[in-house]
Amino acid sequence: MKLIECVPNFSEGRNEDIINQITSEIKSVSNVKLLDVDPGKDTNRTVVTFAGNPDDVIEAAFLAISKASELIDMSKHEGAHPRMGATDVCPLIPIKGVSVDECIEYSHKLAKKVAQKLKIPIFMYEKSASSKSRQNLAKIRQGEYEGMSDKLKMKDWKPDYGPDELHIKSGVTAIGVREFLIAYNINLNTSDKKLASDIALDIREAGRAKRDENGKIIRDEDGVMVKVPGTLKSVKAVGWFLDEYNVAQVSMNLIDYKTTSVHRVFEEVRKQAQKRGLRVTGSELVGLIPLDSLLEAGRYYLQEQNKTSGVPDSQLIHIAVKSMGLDEMYPFNNDEKIIDYMIDDSDKLINKTISNFADEVSSDSPAPGGGSISALAGSLSASLTSMVANLSHDKKQFKDKKFINDIACRSQELKNKFLVLIDEDTDAFDRLMVSFRLPKKSESEIKFRENQILVMSKLVTEVPLEVLEKSLIALDLALEVLKINNTNCISDAGVAGEMAYSCGYGAYYNVKINLIDLKDDKVYCKKTLDYAKSIISKLDNKILKLRKKIIEGLDNG
Repeated sequence: MKLIECVPNFSEGRNEDIINQITSEIKSVSNVKLLDVDPGKDTNRTVVTFAGNPDDVIEAAFLAISKASELIDMSKHEGAHPRMGATDVCPLIPIKGVSVDECIEYSHKLAKKVAQKLKIPIFMYEKSASSKSRQNLAKIRQGEYEGMSDKLKMKDWKPDYGPDELHIKSGVTAIGVREFLIAYNINLNTSDKKLASDIALDIREAGRAKRDENGKIIRDEDGVMVKVPGTLKSVKAVGWFLDEYNVAQVSMNLIDYKTTSVHRVFEEVRKQAQKRGLRVTGSELVGLIPLDSLLEAGRYYLQEQNKTSGVPDSQLIHIAVKSMGLDEMYPFNNDEKIIDYMIDDSDKLINKTISNFADEVSSDSPAPGGGSISALAGSLSASLTSMVANLSHDKKQFKDKKFINDIACRSQELKNKFLVLIDEDTDAFDRLMVSFRLPKKSESEIKFRENQILVMSKLVTEVPLEVLEKSLIALDLALEVLKINNTNCISDAGVAGEMAYSCGYGAYYNVKINLIDLKDDKVYCKKTLDYAKSIISKLDNKILKLRKKIIEGLDNG
């Protein structure tokens, strides 16, 4: 699943009707979920957060920018926050299944469309910037709306897209890509704000002023303050006092959590607190956090405990929350704090109960069918293999903990991929059916329909082909877990292998039947079928090895 977030800032924070009209445009786009609307009366600015499929997010962003251009008149705008346009800034943030480079391409796609359709000058900033001088939003915005007319005439400030003159009503917009920003506060067992501020100065990337032995700030030959860098890159931090709870906090923005993780920040603040005779009591998230950040934290703390980290996501989240005290001030609700879960589709097959899933399969609908069931078998295979590894990890007789943990982690990762493929198989079939229902009244419609049918027919073939590929990995893992030699779990390893084998053959059947609709493309059919047969051959050889080992183990047990 591909997922990006968009956080446009609109120069209107007082008129609810205008704000609602803008956000209604976002809500109108399918596969996009509106996550937050944060208006500010003093700033006269509203920050909107939404996420979804990249193409749909781009469409929603364009519609919102268009509506803002229609309703907001910058020539009459006043507000405390620096601003230069009706849509002041529109960042895109890669969340899941999308690289930064891909996201940059999407940002340029959006910028071109806004410039062409709405005639608004566009500056690309942050990771999308055309030069280093344009990376910093503050530099781009300098002069604000009132100074933009003159600024756009300067050679160095020619817009990346759109006209070289100010759009009087809509101003100028900055579009770009940045990393996900995590707003994170850590609580201390003190009410002394100065101590929290002192920690903040030591950890933040900007650091603190360097001083001589007399406490005087040291400056370079140009009179610029010399700074001692902090311990954590990509972290901004301040200390403050929280009246509601009577505690001091180190309040931070993690501007690139992939460079400096949440758990690393927590551990560094804890270390700095200990130096000052303080104790960290817990922490809180302000806003949302990506799932992978919490999963990484969970793995870290389990490894610190010499426990296997190859466990389900729910357990990793639980250990992360408890280890960092994220539930100290209020309950930590996964569905409300983790962005991936905020936009999760409850209609997915994998979100159904076992009985509801079985009912769905047994109905008169052709999907979900054999492809989804094959992927389900694969997920159960990987789950069983992970179980065997996890049950073995803490047993003293099994010495190679690294090997066991590796199997557990790889199995969990494979299980998660199979779960995604359950829905992808059904979705692919549904999309093929939609293509068959496309109009065919004109020659252009006929050609478009035929092309869509071809594309979707290949998709419904390639999904089970991927399931087939993964089934071989699942069978390999079942064979690997037997090396642990946990005789108490040998039957479970055997079932894991048999489920992988059934998964593979089920997927193979689906590949073959779907190729019938592609018989005119003989090259594609031969290449695909030959590849599928090669995997089946390997499956047949490996299942014989596994069955032999299982029977021998059971007979000798």
